[in-house]
Amino acid sequence: MVDRITFDPRILGGRASLRGMRIPVSVIVGQIAHGAGWDEVLADYPDLETEDIQQALSYAAWLAQEEVVTA
Repeated sequence: MVDRITFDPRILGGRASLRGMRIPVSVIVGQIAHGAGWDEVLADYPDLETEDIQQALSYAAWLAQEEVVTA
């Protein structure tokens, strides 16, 4: 369940954000991907909670699921 991921056309043009804040999921996932630790991300974004990071990563994993269809 990703109840912390929100899509609002008035916030970030409808891009996935966390709890209606102007914090894009892509930024958080990108920071983790580039080696930032959770504590570092939480320090950079004091309004975030650990559950926000977990759901951002879960959402990214869900988006990355792919189905390969061979001919």
